[in-house]
Amino acid sequence: MRGFRWPPPPDSGPRTWGPGPGGPRTGRPALPEPDTDLVATPHGVQLERLITGTGDPVTVFAHGLGNGIATTRPFGSGVTGRKVFFQFRGHGRSEAPDGPWTYSDLARDLRAVADLGGASRAFGASLGAGALCRLLAESPDRFEKLVFFLPAVLDQPRGPAAGDRITDLLEAVESGDASVVADVVTLELPAAVRNTPAGWAYLRQRLDQLLRDGLAGSLASLADQTPLRATSDLAAVTAPALVIANAGDELHPVDVAERLAAALPQATLHVYDRPGVLWSERTDLRDRIAGFLNE
Repeated sequence: MRGFRWPPPPDSGPRTWGPGPGGPRTGRPALPEPDTDLVATPHGVQLERLITGTGDPVTVFAHGLGNGIATTRPFGSGVTGRKVFFQFRGHGRSEAPDGPWTYSDLARDLRAVADLGGASRAFGASLGAGALCRLLAESPDRFEKLVFFLPAVLDQPRGPAAGDRITDLLEAVESGDASVVADVVTLELPAAVRNTPAGWAYLRQRLDQLLRDGLAGSLASLADQTPLRATSDLAAVTAPALVIANAGDELHPVDVAERLAAALPQATLHVYDRPGVLWSERTDLRDRIAGFLNE
Protein backbone atom coordinates (compact mmCIF):
# COMPACT_ATOMS: atom_id res chain seq x y z
CA MET A 1 0.00 0.00 0.00
CA ARG A 2 1.31 3.45 -0.89
CA GLY A 3 1.68 6.04 1.84
CA PHE A 4 -1.34 7.50 3.57
CA ARG A 5 -1.47 11.28 3.74
CA TRP A 6 -3.63 14.09 5.06
CA PRO A 7 -5.18 16.32 3.85
CA PRO A 8 -6.60 14.28 0.96
CA PRO A 9 -6.97 15.56 -2.60
CA PRO A 10 -10.08 17.73 -2.95
CA ASP A 11 -11.75 15.14 -5.20
CA SER A 12 -11.48 12.42 -2.52
CA GLY A 13 -9.03 10.52 -4.77
CA PRO A 14 -6.69 9.76 -3.16
CA ARG A 15 -3.58 10.28 -5.25
CA THR A 16 -0.48 8.28 -4.47
CA TRP A 17 3.14 9.24 -4.01
CA GLY A 18 5.94 8.16 -6.32
CA PRO A 19 5.83 6.66 -9.79
CA GLY A 20 2.78 4.86 -11.06
CA PRO A 21 -0.86 5.80 -11.41
CA GLY A 22 -1.45 9.18 -9.83
CA GLY A 23 -4.81 10.31 -11.18
CA PRO A 24 -7.85 10.85 -9.01
CA ARG A 25 -10.01 7.87 -8.15
CA THR A 26 -13.72 8.45 -8.07
CA GLY A 27 -15.62 7.88 -4.86
CA ARG A 28 -18.79 9.16 -3.27
CA PRO A 29 -18.34 11.55 -0.34
CA ALA A 30 -19.98 10.73 2.96
CA LEU A 31 -23.68 11.59 3.13
CA PRO A 32 -24.51 14.82 4.98
CA GLU A 33 -25.45 14.32 8.58
CA PRO A 34 -29.19 14.62 9.33
CA ASP A 35 -30.60 17.20 11.69
CA THR A 36 -30.66 16.05 15.30
CA ASP A 37 -32.30 17.44 18.40
CA LEU A 38 -31.28 17.88 22.03
CA VAL A 39 -33.53 16.18 24.55
CA ALA A 40 -33.73 16.82 28.28
CA THR A 41 -33.37 13.74 30.46
CA PRO A 42 -34.71 13.09 33.98
CA HIS A 43 -31.14 13.10 35.32
CA GLY A 44 -30.51 16.61 33.97
CA VAL A 45 -28.14 15.91 31.07
CA GLN A 46 -29.17 17.04 27.60
CA LEU A 47 -28.39 14.41 24.98
CA GLU A 48 -28.25 14.64 21.21
CA ARG A 49 -30.75 12.32 19.52
CA LEU A 50 -31.93 11.23 16.09
CA ILE A 51 -35.09 9.21 15.40
CA THR A 52 -35.60 7.49 12.04
CA GLY A 53 -38.17 5.04 10.70
CA THR A 54 -41.81 4.64 11.68
CA GLY A 55 -43.99 2.36 13.75
CA ASP A 56 -43.18 -0.31 16.29
CA PRO A 57 -41.07 -1.88 17.63
CA VAL A 58 -38.57 0.77 18.68
CA THR A 59 -34.84 0.03 18.92
CA VAL A 60 -32.28 2.22 20.69
CA PHE A 61 -28.68 2.21 19.38
CA ALA A 62 -25.74 2.96 21.71
CA HIS A 63 -22.41 3.84 20.09
CA GLY A 64 -18.77 3.17 20.94
CA LEU A 65 -16.29 5.51 22.60
CA GLY A 66 -15.36 8.44 20.38
CA ASN A 67 -18.02 7.48 17.85
CA GLY A 68 -21.64 8.54 17.63
CA ILE A 69 -24.82 8.69 15.60
CA ALA A 70 -23.17 8.74 12.18
CA THR A 71 -21.11 5.59 12.75
CA THR A 72 -23.97 3.73 14.46
CA ARG A 73 -26.71 4.35 11.89
CA PRO A 74 -25.50 1.65 9.44
CA PHE A 75 -26.24 -1.03 12.04
CA GLY A 76 -29.92 -0.17 11.85
CA SER A 77 -30.25 0.08 8.08
CA GLY A 78 -32.29 -3.13 7.78
CA VAL A 79 -34.08 -2.97 11.12
CA THR A 80 -37.85 -2.40 10.99
CA GLY A 81 -39.77 0.09 13.13
CA ARG A 82 -38.46 3.28 14.67
CA LYS A 83 -34.77 3.62 15.46
CA VAL A 84 -33.42 5.91 18.16
CA PHE A 85 -29.78 6.98 17.87
CA PHE A 86 -28.07 9.22 20.39
CA GLN A 87 -24.74 10.53 21.65
CA PHE A 88 -23.53 9.62 25.12
CA ARG A 89 -22.45 12.47 27.39
CA GLY A 90 -19.23 14.06 26.21
CA HIS A 91 -19.88 13.14 22.56
CA GLY A 92 -21.28 15.29 19.77
CA ARG A 93 -23.66 17.99 20.99
CA SER A 94 -24.57 16.10 24.16
CA GLU A 95 -23.70 17.82 27.41
CA ALA A 96 -20.59 16.95 29.38
CA PRO A 97 -21.33 17.29 33.10
CA ASP A 98 -18.43 17.37 35.52
CA GLY A 99 -16.62 14.03 35.76
CA PRO A 100 -15.28 11.56 36.44
CA TRP A 101 -17.97 9.35 34.91
CA THR A 102 -18.86 5.71 35.44
CA TYR A 103 -20.71 3.07 33.48
CA SER A 104 -23.68 3.78 35.74
CA ASP A 105 -23.72 7.30 34.29
CA LEU A 106 -23.66 5.91 30.75
CA ALA A 107 -26.40 3.42 31.64
CA ARG A 108 -28.46 6.35 32.91
CA ASP A 109 -28.02 8.11 29.55
CA LEU A 110 -29.04 4.99 27.67
CA ARG A 111 -32.04 4.31 29.89
CA ALA A 112 -33.30 7.89 29.55
CA VAL A 113 -33.13 7.86 25.75
CA ALA A 114 -34.75 4.41 25.61
CA ASP A 115 -37.56 5.45 27.96
CA LEU A 116 -38.24 8.73 26.15
CA GLY A 117 -38.38 6.92 22.81
CA GLY A 118 -40.37 3.93 24.05
CA ALA A 119 -37.66 1.48 22.97
CA SER A 120 -38.24 -2.21 23.62
CA ARG A 121 -35.03 -3.42 21.95
CA ALA A 122 -31.43 -2.31 22.33
CA PHE A 123 -28.17 -2.43 20.38
CA GLY A 124 -24.84 -1.62 22.00
CA ALA A 125 -21.43 -1.35 20.32
CA SER A 126 -18.22 -1.48 22.38
CA LEU A 127 -18.69 1.28 24.99
CA GLY A 128 -22.41 1.12 24.29
CA ALA A 129 -22.37 -2.63 24.94
CA GLY A 130 -20.80 -1.95 28.34
CA ALA A 131 -23.44 0.66 29.16
CA LEU A 132 -26.13 -1.80 28.11
CA CYS A 133 -24.65 -4.48 30.39
CA ARG A 134 -24.73 -2.03 33.31
CA LEU A 135 -28.35 -1.11 32.61
CA LEU A 136 -29.34 -4.79 32.43
CA ALA A 137 -27.58 -5.55 35.70
CA GLU A 138 -29.88 -2.96 37.28
CA SER A 139 -33.02 -3.75 35.24
CA PRO A 140 -32.71 -7.22 33.69
CA ASP A 141 -36.18 -7.16 32.11
CA ARG A 142 -35.94 -3.68 30.52
CA PHE A 143 -35.65 -4.89 26.88
CA GLU A 144 -37.23 -7.65 24.81
CA LYS A 145 -34.27 -8.17 22.46
CA LEU A 146 -30.58 -7.32 22.70
CA VAL A 147 -27.63 -7.02 20.34
CA PHE A 148 -24.04 -6.61 21.57
CA PHE A 149 -21.48 -5.71 18.92
CA LEU A 150 -17.78 -6.02 19.80
CA PRO A 151 -18.16 -5.92 23.60
CA ALA A 152 -14.93 -4.68 25.11
CA VAL A 153 -15.23 -5.06 28.89
CA LEU A 154 -17.34 -6.88 31.47
CA ASP A 155 -16.02 -7.38 34.99
CA GLN A 156 -12.27 -7.12 34.32
CA PRO A 157 -10.51 -3.86 33.34
CA ARG A 158 -9.35 -3.43 29.76
CA GLY A 159 -5.68 -3.78 28.88
CA PRO A 160 -3.24 -0.88 28.39
CA ALA A 161 -3.82 -0.76 24.63
CA ALA A 162 -7.37 0.49 25.17
CA GLY A 163 -6.25 3.21 27.56
CA ASP A 164 -3.53 4.33 25.18
CA ARG A 165 -5.97 4.53 22.27
CA ILE A 166 -8.43 6.63 24.30
CA THR A 167 -5.67 8.96 25.49
CA ASP A 168 -4.26 9.36 21.98
CA LEU A 169 -7.69 10.20 20.56
CA LEU A 170 -8.51 12.73 23.28
CA GLU A 171 -5.13 14.44 22.93
CA ALA A 172 -5.44 14.55 19.15
CA VAL A 173 -8.91 16.09 19.28
CA GLU A 174 -7.76 18.59 21.90
CA SER A 175 -4.93 19.68 19.58
CA GLY A 176 -7.41 20.71 16.91
CA ASP A 177 -4.94 19.54 14.25
CA ALA A 178 -6.74 17.58 11.52
CA SER A 179 -3.61 15.66 10.52
CA VAL A 180 -3.01 14.53 14.12
CA VAL A 181 -6.61 13.39 14.51
CA ALA A 182 -6.43 11.63 11.14
CA ASP A 183 -3.38 9.64 12.28
CA VAL A 184 -5.33 8.28 15.25
CA VAL A 185 -8.66 7.71 13.50
CA THR A 186 -6.92 5.90 10.63
CA LEU A 187 -6.11 3.08 13.05
CA GLU A 188 -9.84 2.28 13.08
CA LEU A 189 -9.56 1.25 9.41
CA PRO A 190 -8.12 -2.02 8.10
CA ALA A 191 -4.88 -1.40 6.22
CA ALA A 192 -6.45 -2.45 2.92
CA VAL A 193 -9.15 0.22 3.24
CA ARG A 194 -7.07 3.21 4.32
CA ASN A 195 -6.11 4.44 0.85
CA THR A 196 -9.47 3.86 -0.86
CA PRO A 197 -12.39 6.19 -1.61
CA ALA A 198 -14.50 4.44 1.04
CA GLY A 199 -11.75 4.88 3.62
CA TRP A 200 -11.35 8.56 2.81
CA ALA A 201 -15.10 9.14 3.00
CA TYR A 202 -15.19 7.52 6.45
CA LEU A 203 -12.18 9.53 7.61
CA ARG A 204 -13.64 12.82 6.39
CA GLN A 205 -16.89 12.15 8.21
CA ARG A 206 -15.17 11.23 11.47
CA LEU A 207 -12.86 14.25 11.36
CA ASP A 208 -15.69 16.63 10.54
CA GLN A 209 -17.58 15.48 13.63
CA LEU A 210 -14.63 15.24 16.01
CA LEU A 211 -13.14 18.60 15.09
CA ARG A 212 -16.53 20.31 15.18
CA ASP A 213 -17.88 18.86 18.44
CA GLY A 214 -14.80 17.59 20.27
CA LEU A 215 -14.70 14.93 22.98
CA ALA A 216 -14.88 15.41 26.74
CA GLY A 217 -11.70 14.65 28.66
CA SER A 218 -13.71 12.84 31.36
CA LEU A 219 -14.07 9.92 28.95
CA ALA A 220 -10.50 8.93 29.81
CA SER A 221 -11.61 7.77 33.26
CA LEU A 222 -13.70 4.98 31.71
CA ALA A 223 -10.64 3.10 30.48
CA ASP A 224 -9.95 1.59 33.91
CA GLN A 225 -13.57 0.87 34.84
CA THR A 226 -15.87 -2.09 34.36
CA PRO A 227 -19.64 -2.11 33.88
CA LEU A 228 -20.19 -5.26 35.99
CA ARG A 229 -19.02 -6.52 39.36
CA ALA A 230 -19.32 -10.08 38.01
CA THR A 231 -20.86 -11.66 34.94
CA SER A 232 -23.41 -13.26 37.25
CA ASP A 233 -25.00 -9.80 37.40
CA LEU A 234 -26.63 -10.72 34.07
CA ALA A 235 -28.10 -14.06 35.19
CA ALA A 236 -31.63 -12.66 35.41
CA VAL A 237 -31.66 -11.33 31.83
CA THR A 238 -34.04 -13.56 29.86
CA ALA A 239 -34.36 -11.53 26.64
CA PRO A 240 -32.96 -13.18 23.49
CA ALA A 241 -29.52 -11.73 22.76
CA LEU A 242 -27.11 -11.73 19.84
CA VAL A 243 -23.43 -11.24 20.68
CA ILE A 244 -21.08 -10.44 17.79
CA ALA A 245 -17.28 -10.60 17.98
CA ASN A 246 -14.39 -10.28 15.55
CA ALA A 247 -11.28 -12.45 15.71
CA GLY A 248 -8.02 -10.52 15.82
CA ASP A 249 -9.49 -7.34 17.30
CA GLU A 250 -7.09 -6.32 20.08
CA LEU A 251 -9.47 -3.75 21.59
CA HIS A 252 -12.48 -6.08 21.58
CA PRO A 253 -11.18 -9.56 22.49
CA VAL A 254 -13.25 -12.56 21.48
CA ASP A 255 -13.04 -13.99 25.00
CA VAL A 256 -15.04 -11.00 26.30
CA ALA A 257 -17.83 -11.80 23.84
CA GLU A 258 -17.66 -15.48 24.77
CA ARG A 259 -18.00 -14.69 28.47
CA LEU A 260 -20.87 -12.32 27.79
CA ALA A 261 -22.73 -14.91 25.71
CA ALA A 262 -22.19 -17.49 28.45
CA ALA A 263 -23.52 -15.09 31.09
CA LEU A 264 -26.74 -14.29 29.21
CA PRO A 265 -29.27 -17.16 29.50
CA GLN A 266 -30.71 -16.69 26.00
CA ALA A 267 -27.68 -15.59 23.97
CA THR A 268 -26.34 -16.58 20.55
CA LEU A 269 -22.67 -15.87 19.76
CA HIS A 270 -21.31 -15.18 16.29
CA VAL A 271 -17.58 -14.65 15.71
CA TYR A 272 -16.27 -13.32 12.41
CA ASP A 273 -12.96 -14.94 11.53
CA ARG A 274 -10.96 -11.85 10.47
CA PRO A 275 -10.59 -8.22 11.61
CA GLY A 276 -12.36 -5.32 9.94
CA VAL A 277 -15.81 -6.88 9.85
CA LEU A 278 -17.42 -3.48 9.21
CA TRP A 279 -15.59 -3.42 5.89
CA SER A 280 -15.13 -7.05 4.92
CA GLU A 281 -18.54 -8.41 6.03
CA ARG A 282 -20.73 -5.31 5.98
CA THR A 283 -23.73 -6.87 4.19
CA ASP A 284 -23.67 -10.05 6.25
CA LEU A 285 -23.35 -8.03 9.47
CA ARG A 286 -26.29 -5.78 8.56
CA ASP A 287 -28.45 -8.75 7.56
CA ARG A 288 -27.51 -10.69 10.70
CA ILE A 289 -28.50 -7.83 13.02
CA ALA A 290 -31.69 -7.04 11.11
CA GLY A 291 -32.64 -10.70 10.83
CA PHE A 292 -32.30 -11.21 14.56
CA LEU A 293 -34.21 -8.07 15.55
CA ASN A 294 -36.91 -8.43 12.89
CA GLU A 295 -37.72 -12.11 13.30
